Amino acid sequence: MNSGEDFTSDLLCEAEAQIGYVFSDKSLLKAALTHKSYSNAVGGENNERLEFLGDAVLELIVSEWLYAAHPRAEEGELTALRQRYVSKTALAALCRRAGFMRFLRFMGSGQNLGSKTVESLPEAILGAIYLDGGMRAARAFAERSIVAAEVENYRSLLQEYVQKRTKQTPLYDVREESGKYVCTVAAMGQTERGEGTSKQAAETAAAEKLYRRLTEHS
Repeated sequence: MNSGEDFTSDLLCEAEAQIGYVFSDKSLLKAALTHKSYSNAVGGENNERLEFLGDAVLELIVSEWLYAAHPRAEEGELTALRQRYVSKTALAALCRRAGFMRFLRFMGSGQNLGSKTVESLPEAILGAIYLDGGMRAARAFAERSIVAAEVENYRSLLQEYVQKRTKQTPLYDVREESGKYVCTVAAMGQTERGEGTSKQAAETAAAEKLYRRLTEHS
């Protein structure tokens, strides 16, 4: 958006399509996409309170996912893994990749918004989704936009590494066992096993383990 512009119904629909969630309460979406420079000038809510809420919701979702995906990891390792998903650098990269900033309502020069605006916008959106649709909707957004990016990253890293050396691709076998998913991945004569609450989570856990194993002495 350009400085000072208000939302149109078409723009809100575009934002929902980009986010992957349709809000029942459009005021939550508007607040999530409103910078304090706009609310200070025009009135209404901005996204800082939603950012606060979304930060806590994101940490819980990622902690829960990591706990299931890495059943043998200790507390310190889980904390380090979580930081990879919830760090400001990771959130800023997500915001730019998803194109969320083009929907932000603000006043003044866009060059003055700062890095914190970019980093906090996904958290504000997550907070709004949580209030509108509950934890299930929030988890779906987080897994699709945040966790899934890391999932695809490890699958890609493993595939690139294996293809470069063998001209083959890793083989994944995913099965459901006792209410969870278990994945076995094989490549270059090595296998690793990963578990998770979804097929995607199990695949990334297995891919990460095998990638680290194959590359630790490279």
